[in-house]
Amino acid sequence: MILSQTPAGSFFGVIGISLGFYDPSIAQYIGFILHLLTGLTAGNIFGQISLFWKGLSPYNSQHGTVMGMVVGILLWVILFLPLATFIIQPRLDSFANSLVPNQYVYNIASNFQGLYYIIIGGSFMFHLVYGALLGYIAGRMSEIRIFQQ
Repeated sequence: MILSQTPAGSFFGVIGISLGFYDPSIAQYIGFILHLLTGLTAGNIFGQISLFWKGLSPYNSQHGTVMGMVVGILLWVILFLPLATFIIQPRLDSFANSLVPNQYVYNIASNFQGLYYIIIGGSFMFHLVYGALLGYIAGRMSEIRIFQQ
């Protein structure tokens, strides 16, 4: 990660550490798996709701892009922002200011000190981009399906 000067996988390690997994490889794997499961669940919920709520259903790529960005913003507001603000950041702050289980946890916590607003802003942008891609692909699939009928 360029801004935090931490090795690859640190983002996922932060998730694992926040949940109490202090071994470097285990923390990263737990964080990675939880991140994937969250994304898969969010995409599935978006798909299921759009089946029943036609206003959300991406009927073309342009509408899909907009709806995907709305979903990305909602996920950021409902899930990422509260978790980062009330669980992850306080946990990292406590590790940076007290005794820590090991050097890996200390390095991660100290490297992420002062980066809260950068991470919040960057994650907002990533949620917008991911939402736009998700919506575009869903809308494009709808266009292809309509064209084939």
